[in-house]
Amino acid sequence: MPISETGTSTSSPGRAVRLRARGFSLIEIMVVIAIIGLITAVVMIKFTGNNRDTGLDQEAERLSALFDYVREQAELQTRDFGFRADEHGYSFVVFDVIANQWRPVEEDDALRDRQLPDGLEARVVVEGRSIVLDREKKDLKDFQPQIMIFANGDLSSFEISLQREGAEQSARLYTDEQSDIRLLLPGQVAEKAPVTRTAAAR
Repeated sequence: MPISETGTSTSSPGRAVRLRARGFSLIEIMVVIAIIGLITAVVMIKFTGNNRDTGLDQEAERLSALFDYVREQAELQTRDFGFRADEHGYSFVVFDVIANQWRPVEEDDALRDRQLPDGLEARVVVEGRSIVLDREKKDLKDFQPQIMIFANGDLSSFEISLQREGAEQSARLYTDEQSDIRLLLPGQVAEKAPVTRTAAAR
């Protein structure tokens, strides 16, 4: 045991016990908490990321944005537009008042023919009636739309469901009672419209 010049020991057993019993410092505890938080975040991202079908979400969001866009263009240009779908994709058409017929929107690349990504399928309901989609692209001389987007901003009541083949959940694009276009991604629940009280109910 080392002895000081005064003859007393410099290493006290009691002091060693006190140092060991001190425990963790605040910095050490914060480092441990940060590591646990980081590991938890990585695990959450891994599991939740695998459960989301990003391809389905992106296609549904694109279709929703296109409907908003074509509705805006119908009002700006005071022209009637339409939507057509088959088993493999969809397109928008416009009514040509000079030719008195529907035709593709060749002057606007945003409304071009689009193919659904592999593995996705669509279901279309218009005015409560399910539409049988063509399996093959026709030699389209008749561009009659399934959904109408009128020049005044009105549109047909519709619901378009996009679904991964073999999956249960789907993304839904639909019109509500106020003819607003709503999008519900898989797992989302539609918000209930607020109840309006009439004078008689007060």
